[in-house]
Amino acid sequence: MLLNIFAFIFGAAVGSFLNVCIFRLPENHSIVRPLSQCPHCHHPIRFYDNIPLVSFLLLKAKCRDCGGKIALRYPLVELITALLALFLFLKFGLTLNFLIYFVFTAVLIIITFIDLDYQIIPDVLTLPGIPVFFLLAIFVIKLPWPEAVIGILAGGGVLFAIAFVYELLTKREGMGGGDIKLLGMIGGFLGWKSLIFVLLVSSFLGAIVGIAAMVIKKQDMKYAVPFGPFLSAAAVGYIFWGEAFIRFLFFRN
Repeated sequence: MLLNIFAFIFGAAVGSFLNVCIFRLPENHSIVRPLSQCPHCHHPIRFYDNIPLVSFLLLKAKCRDCGGKIALRYPLVELITALLALFLFLKFGLTLNFLIYFVFTAVLIIITFIDLDYQIIPDVLTLPGIPVFFLLAIFVIKLPWPEAVIGILAGGGVLFAIAFVYELLTKREGMGGGDIKLLGMIGGFLGWKSLIFVLLVSSFLGAIVGIAAMVIKKQDMKYAVPFGPFLSAAAVGYIFWGEAFIRFLFFRN
């Protein structure tokens, strides 16, 4: 029980750092310097005002110095990261696999919120992520290397083919290169079988959210919904439910 609480607190603390990455990476700013500061008045945040989840509640979502509103996204990222750390710890225990899967999901969280805010997926995350998570999958997670290689090629290749055909037919870009690299990274880490689950779930979620967004915003089919968050959510889902899905898909009597 105590370790579960520690995993949650650890995840919340990492989530606070992820907020820094989400805010600074799209602007090509250092994620180390300067220290955390208010985005409105740029006053350095005191250590006791930077306690994950707790400070947001104590400050009533306002900066202590200028009264500027603190976006709900900050505690949301901390809470999501904390819950994922807890669930991964419950699944893998205090092992190296837990740490690796946690780092992978942390990268997906950064990608998700940057894509939601800026409609981009930074290459600084996916390009090194592809070889790093590929090697970790093979040498630590013990994923058979052919599954990882095919995962990279199929992951990037499937979305590239879809994007190419879509642009050919509609004469406009429907999927960015960032999504292609992201799916290549996912495939290289989780293996090619994961792509079946990831593409099915992400497409289903994307269709629901996309249609709802068009209805609410009264936009036509040209309304763009970033796809990265759905790919990321589906990849996280595969970590927890992928094995059961694969058994159902390939080993049914």
